[in-house]
Amino acid sequence: MKKIILLLTILLSFAVNAQIKLPRLISDGMILQRDTKVKIWGWASPKEKIQLDFNHKTYKAETNAEGKWTIVLPSQKAGGPYEMTLKGNSTIVLKNILFGDVWVCSGQSNMELPMDRLKDKYKEVIAKAENPNIRQFLVPDQYYFTNEKEDFTSGEWVSANPVSVLQFSGVAYFFALEIYEKYKIPIGLINSALGGSPAESWISEKSVKKFPDYYQEYLKYKDGKLEVQIDQNDKKVSNDWYKLANNTDLGLKNNWSNPEFNDINWKTMNVPGYWADNQLGNVNGVVWFRKEFSIPKVKENTAKLILGRIVDADSVYVNGQFVGTTSYQYPPRIYSFNANILKEGKNEIAVRIINNSGKGGFVLDKPYELVLGKDTLDLKGSWKYELGAKMLPLPGQTFVRWKPVGLYNAMIAPLKNYSIKGVLWYQGESSTKKPSEYFSLMETLITNWRTQWQQPKLPFLVVQLTNFMDPKTEPVESNWAALRQQQLNTLAIPNTGLAVTIDLGEWNDIHPLNKYDVGKRLSLQARKKVYGEKDLVASGPLFKAMEQKGNKLILSFTDTGSGLLAKDNTSLKGFAIANNDGKFVWANATIEGDKIVVWNDTISNPSKVRYAWADNPVEANLYNKENLPASPFESDLSKKK
Repeated sequence: MKKIILLLTILLSFAVNAQIKLPRLISDGMILQRDTKVKIWGWASPKEKIQLDFNHKTYKAETNAEGKWTIVLPSQKAGGPYEMTLKGNSTIVLKNILFGDVWVCSGQSNMELPMDRLKDKYKEVIAKAENPNIRQFLVPDQYYFTNEKEDFTSGEWVSANPVSVLQFSGVAYFFALEIYEKYKIPIGLINSALGGSPAESWISEKSVKKFPDYYQEYLKYKDGKLEVQIDQNDKKVSNDWYKLANNTDLGLKNNWSNPEFNDINWKTMNVPGYWADNQLGNVNGVVWFRKEFSIPKVKENTAKLILGRIVDADSVYVNGQFVGTTSYQYPPRIYSFNANILKEGKNEIAVRIINNSGKGGFVLDKPYELVLGKDTLDLKGSWKYELGAKMLPLPGQTFVRWKPVGLYNAMIAPLKNYSIKGVLWYQGESSTKKPSEYFSLMETLITNWRTQWQQPKLPFLVVQLTNFMDPKTEPVESNWAALRQQQLNTLAIPNTGLAVTIDLGEWNDIHPLNKYDVGKRLSLQARKKVYGEKDLVASGPLFKAMEQKGNKLILSFTDTGSGLLAKDNTSLKGFAIANNDGKFVWANATIEGDKIVVWNDTISNPSKVRYAWADNPVEANLYNKENLPASPFESDLSKKK
């Protein structure tokens, strides 16, 4: 009996091993790169003969000793749909295949941000998103240090429709819309991005050796042991913290979400705002907020509660009924619920906020309102609040997933056999701690990826950081500005482009909602630098050179288009100059033809200039007549002598 079981096990094992296995990318609905040779690859039994039938032709291969095989298809024109049949000891039929242009869309959260987060802003776009020629492959968010992965654990090609598009990258989708509208070529988007990731996490082991500190950090994680220890410890610390917060929360014990609860002795503060700026002070833990409001008889079936953004996590109740929760600070709080919960006259909202570090509360300059059909009730103003549980700050996590090499191994390496048109890159917020190294990191990353794809001229289109955080009234140093300069410097690398977005940000949100213009500006770069529209104005003014004449600096630019202008017909703003001492002051600026003259009567021998040099340079207003903004920059005559 044991021999029979053993024999069946061996035969079953052989049968399983004999099956042709394809990588996740090679699947139904895939978009393959047009006008170039493309690889179809996979696994089967060692020395198994593989036959591929496609477009009335047959291609053959044999697996190697490891069971790997590759077939190279000749260049194909854009079009489809096609079918592809693979035969070995088993048969696979792939359907609905298109040839078009494939773009890898990578970086951090602003590239990852899905259309679902933008659904209130772009309702009409989403409703019309029925296009089988725009497809996305969503790479799973994973990291791995030991070696380069050969495949993904999940993922499939999905065509755009009003439901599926909610999971598409917003930036990538708007880019694809623009390109498809212009050329009517199928567009495949490989969405391989992860929130919070620094550039070094997307570089291979071999390439990261150029940066000794990052390489040594990577080696600590290569065997996987430290990763497991840290993850276990972080989870325990976090679980213990939240367990203690929940167990000691007076609001949960005394049912502060109950609309009949007597909160007469609670303190009050204005919402939006932070309790650290009020009587409670800078404490962490659980704080409850309550607000009473009155409405006429409810005629709608659905209500929507908009609570801006909240730091950090919240649970929301209306008249004692739970209507929604969000576990971290970045997503907008938009909670739809059955309007039957509401009643004519008095109603009560209760919000339980858990803040684990920093200042907790309601983010300023965001909407706080109740929407009933066409009617909107403003909820800003006085709210009552009470401390539910006071906690020590939650210790910071290690975030192993952002360590060097890990994302490259898991989210980029499995792509290397898949032919692509180019790369869209939106990253940098997490690299602002060390802006001076960013150009070197990006030069290394771009070279690394071009080597991986065996495309020395692979187009690489970069989104420059938007404006963010509090504006400043005087010239200041800024890591965000310094990183934008490094991003501008990447244009020295051949076949790169830069989408300037210095006017598309929100001071209070690291994830601004205007992703349409980001995608459109990337598409302009692609149209000019990849698709060959040489006469297209694809960028705002880019600083070229300057010269000194007396107490003035004369600046020249490329990409001036039909001419330079100060937006809204006001005087030029955002320029600052300095002597060699580096003490910058605001400068007067005027447009003289295709040049700009800057000066300040207190600076007799200017040698340094900056434009839009701040985290959030709200007054910078240099554009070309095509309504594209100038890139922030700095320059120093003394360094060129």
